[in-house]
Amino acid sequence: MQVPFFRPSIGEAEIAAVSECLRSGWLTTGPKAQAFEADFADYIGGGVSALAVNSATAALHLGLEALGVGPGCEVIVPTLTFTATAEVVRYLGADPVLVDIDPATLCLDAETVAQAITPRSKVIMPVHFAGRACDMTALRALADANGLSILDDAAHALPTRHQGQLIGQCGADATAFSFYANKTMTTGEGGMLVTANPEIAARARTMRLHGIDRDVFNRFTNTRASWIYDVVAPGYKYNMTDVAAAMGLVQLGRCDDFGATRAALVARYNDAFADLPLILPPGPAAGDEHSWHLYILQLPQTAPLSRDAFIAALKDAEIGTSVHYRPLHQMTFWKDFCAGRSFPHADAYFARCVSLPLFMAMTPEEQDHVIATVRRVLSC
Repeated sequence: MQVPFFRPSIGEAEIAAVSECLRSGWLTTGPKAQAFEADFADYIGGGVSALAVNSATAALHLGLEALGVGPGCEVIVPTLTFTATAEVVRYLGADPVLVDIDPATLCLDAETVAQAITPRSKVIMPVHFAGRACDMTALRALADANGLSILDDAAHALPTRHQGQLIGQCGADATAFSFYANKTMTTGEGGMLVTANPEIAARARTMRLHGIDRDVFNRFTNTRASWIYDVVAPGYKYNMTDVAAAMGLVQLGRCDDFGATRAALVARYNDAFADLPLILPPGPAAGDEHSWHLYILQLPQTAPLSRDAFIAALKDAEIGTSVHYRPLHQMTFWKDFCAGRSFPHADAYFARCVSLPLFMAMTPEEQDHVIATVRRVLSC
């Protein structure tokens, strides 16, 4: 049996919504994007504004720009993340300061971040890795004590909760979500910037589309002539299309069900692997909820084979896997931003980590095959 690493959960409702959008004649940013923003803001709660964009990378870039990051600034970033988290810092001419992770949570911890703060520090960028919430209470207190802002990289974190509140309204100045194809909900490509700060929202909204001082949809629906607008900044082309937003509206309505399905799959994995020589994924802290974007095992030295041999054995059984992620400090470009620091926890994690298939459309038979193969391979 073949089991892919991921398969999107796209149903007839999503297909119908996209078809309706195509037939409407309005394909780019318009009423669907506006509705998606409104529904997403309501879902997050706390009176936030939501700005739909074409990727989480765009959302991170807009968020940093709106927070005033520029040349001479430093932004604290975990080394265990996808390169987009750090690259947006360089877009603005600032310097990412890479720091190690907490080996128990795989996330940033306040003590390590505190050691990285300098007079040039401007923003802390927590990554809620695999869907587990960082300790936003501790990070917010640290940020406030040092006059710093927080921009969440929540690409993995929908619907993740910290102390009962959804990520997006629990301590960050702004939060970037991802709707890439393999995320917990999808628009194919897409993202959302969420903030309760009206100044951040206003700046990001202007910069999202070429620095134009009028919303693109408003330009074509307002009685004021569409060609009457001003360019107030050298902005970007980051808007989300209505075609993507139409899918997003349906997927958002399924988000809680998706979360429950993923949690059930994870519980079954955990039960099946509890007696094996494995390090299981860290669960949520007390009072938190995990979105389980990824299910990541670690093979300790007591395992009967290496991580790479384990991946090869699953490939032979036609099971897709992945590795999340090679730490940034091991990458050629980012080595120059490490300032001689060491990252023992991220290095040790990377040497033994592997992500198993986990997706909403996964069948019991598919998960049975993964479980049986893992047990067979680790019993040799």
